Amino acid sequence: MNKNIIIPNSKEFDDKKEIFKKEGIQKIHIISDFDRTLTKAFVNGKKFPSIISQLYDGHHLTDNYTKKAQALHDKYHPIEINPNISIEEKKKAMEEWWRTHKKLLIESGLNIKDIQDIVNNGKLQFRNGALEFFDITYKNHIPLVVFSSSGIGGAIPLYFKKIKRDYKNMHIIINSMEYNKEGNAIAIKEPIIHVFNKGEIALKGLSIMKELKDKKNVILLGDSLGDLDMVQGFKYDNLIQIGFYNYEEESLDDFKKKFDVIILNEGTMDFINNLLNEIINK
Repeated sequence: MNKNIIIPNSKEFDDKKEIFKKEGIQKIHIISDFDRTLTKAFVNGKKFPSIISQLYDGHHLTDNYTKKAQALHDKYHPIEINPNISIEEKKKAMEEWWRTHKKLLIESGLNIKDIQDIVNNGKLQFRNGALEFFDITYKNHIPLVVFSSSGIGGAIPLYFKKIKRDYKNMHIIINSMEYNKEGNAIAIKEPIIHVFNKGEIALKGLSIMKELKDKKNVILLGDSLGDLDMVQGFKYDNLIQIGFYNYEEESLDDFKKKFDVIILNEGTMDFINNLLNEIINK
């Protein structure tokens, strides 16, 4: 076994895998986070936590944006990762964080051109094996639901278009803004999606729910304990949860209790691709 792969309960995982193989690829859909899950958490040795972080360094907005955004991070991120704070308290704090931050983006002059520039600058990198992963899901008609709570989630469809993987099987659920004819952000689109409400908010009224209702074997991909909630609101039969453990901010022991598989040390998508190929070629 790859030293970067942890399977806390191998028998339980093998039992789940056998069910997925027996029932076939036609019964599967995949729910995935975007930042630090489909993408690398480190680029050129530098921590690269999210799309939004590129605005901190890119000189796209007003001079005081970075300082104010960092202050919001310093206030709310400790709440996000504190295991002793209830989910309800975290949800309230995350809602406050994202609403305040989105208002800050508007006040700081966010323009559609800033989003396009972030996509074009090439800093974000998909995980090794991600392109193959997208191809496998597309060629085998596996619905792939991608969630992002990023404040500039509108960049995500552009990233997939850039790598020529804007496939029809992919459904992207993002936070977004309203823009005027000059391309300036002027308002927040509802609802606000954050790390602790992705499933319960976004799956309501999702256009592909009819397609998913008979695909009740779910593979969930995420990089935080909050991502486990992405499956909320969907009545699945079987669930395999695969977590990318990027940082020590969350407890590895907690990951072992919650995820069926944990991928360490900026691991690749190879384990997931091999799993899908096993199911396809059963």
